[in-house]
Amino acid sequence: MAAISYDAPAVLRAFAQQRGITFPLLSDAESATIRSFGLLNPAVEWGLGPDRDDPAIATEVRRLVSAAGRASEMMRGMALPGTLMLDRRGRVTARFFEDFYVDRNTVASVLVRAGSGDKPVSATRISSEQVELTAFVSDAEVAPGNRVSIVLDVVPKKGMHVYAPGAAGYKVIGLTLDAQPFVKPLPMIHPPSEIYHFQPLNERVPVFQKAVRLTQDVLIEGTAPAQAAWREKTTVTLAGRVEYQACDDKVCYSPVSAPVSFAVALKRLITERIKQ
Repeated sequence: MAAISYDAPAVLRAFAQQRGITFPLLSDAESATIRSFGLLNPAVEWGLGPDRDDPAIATEVRRLVSAAGRASEMMRGMALPGTLMLDRRGRVTARFFEDFYVDRNTVASVLVRAGSGDKPVSATRISSEQVELTAFVSDAEVAPGNRVSIVLDVVPKKGMHVYAPGAAGYKVIGLTLDAQPFVKPLPMIHPPSEIYHFQPLNERVPVFQKAVRLTQDVLIEGTAPAQAAWREKTTVTLAGRVEYQACDDKVCYSPVSAPVSFAVALKRLITERIKQ
């Protein structure tokens, strides 16, 4: 893992020492690499240009650069925040970018969405005669603006299936989180399903018959009101219900709703900048 920024080596060195960072922090002279990847943050130039007082420009600067809605000269060369994953030949295999400058995908969330990452020691296990299910959250600690993942590892037992998106009239497997301020559940990521032919009714429906991993991303909002609300808290609890319906080739069982809850430590968002 390595991080690339437009900051000078001295700034990066001081930041790494202060924060105990041991992976490489690479200084991109004149943002050459940032430009070559097409990732130069355009809102900085807009915010410093002749139209900087345009309300639409201020909105974009507020979204991509600064909550104050103003850009400064020291921001020139800044990249759009994101993560690129490369294979051993240097080819980009996945990319993860944000719509708001405070939002950040955590490393653990990126790994589980990419199909990697180990299960933590603490996980919720839901077992029935039809399905074995393990639920866990990607991160034990988050900061405002972090995007984390709740993972459902689903293993239908022999001869069983659970229903996938598009299965009309059945309870599709998923996770419903309890609503709370400044916690934003994102659409669940389902892997490709397969079509099951239920011969007695000549019915074809999308299902999961083999072990699958479902990912529910959750954004711990980092807007100014959200940061104010989180300031006095030390944990955030993500609670909800795993819902599914399992069937075999003869019996369709009643829908299941099982509670899950994850208490995640809440840390402070680092906003101060190391000066050269």
